[in-house]
Amino acid sequence: MGKIYKSITELVGHTPLVELTNYESKHGLKATLLGKLEYFNPSGSVKDRAALNMIEEAEKSGKLKPGQTIVDNTSGNTGIALAAFGHAKGHEFVTFLEPGVSVEREYIFKAYGVDQYWFTDISDRVKEMLQSGALDIGKLEEDVQKYADEHDYFYIDQCSNVNNAEAHYKTTGPEIWEDTEGKVDIVVMLGGTGGTISGLSKYFKEKDEKIQIIAVQPGVKSRLDENNETGNTIDGVFPLLDGNGNFIIPLIKKYNAAVDEVIDVTAEDAYATGRELVRTDGIFLGQSASAALWAATRVA
Repeated sequence: MGKIYKSITELVGHTPLVELTNYESKHGLKATLLGKLEYFNPSGSVKDRAALNMIEEAEKSGKLKPGQTIVDNTSGNTGIALAAFGHAKGHEFVTFLEPGVSVEREYIFKAYGVDQYWFTDISDRVKEMLQSGALDIGKLEEDVQKYADEHDYFYIDQCSNVNNAEAHYKTTGPEIWEDTEGKVDIVVMLGGTGGTISGLSKYFKEKDEKIQIIAVQPGVKSRLDENNETGNTIDGVFPLLDGNGNFIIPLIKKYNAAVDEVIDVTAEDAYATGRELVRTDGIFLGQSASAALWAATRVA
């Protein structure tokens, strides 16, 4: 009460946990199902935590100079957060967008005054990889880094930046632990860059190795780069595993994240779950959160 904040950088985190009581009752769930409402963050998603932490740590290290432009490859939410907090801290932002992101995200970037490009604009190599359906994140990172070097920009590289994961180790995990008084059995989340999984896996396994970490990935025909006759996709989330069951996300491999189970979710199930929750509990979800809730319901 009575506090006036000086910047949106002071407003990240401490988002509420809400029990989905009506949804639990409808499905006859015996487990307590909690949702952490990350859209309470200033730019509207969990990515605010990672974006702010990556910017601040880069500034502290001297790698990100005052007023220097930030660049990253993104499917939307991290880029929006980087634009928001970049502006709050005096940095412009340039984004390379994954093909097929929603037009709403493009409009948001336009409102922020962000220069927008597509993955296919980075290099012929990336264009060929996308056309073949075999995108190599490592090669994508190499080409964005080259672009950044040529323009004297700072490539923040969310896909391999450990400060992405550290944001969740330092803030998201402790908040959940405190708000539940340590009564956590299972944590369910989407894959994406692997930052949330890696940070929360590290935090919760240190608290109690019996806590289960469940990762969710889009099933076949539910990713942006797949042909999907329904038009529904789970945007910005790559598969976590290769054909041999090995993790292919750089941050998960860096952290050696302890993931107990990986669950596939179809876009159709995710969309249906999102529509259901807004009618039972009045909470709107995006595609990723809806997919996580579908998986959490099966586990519950």
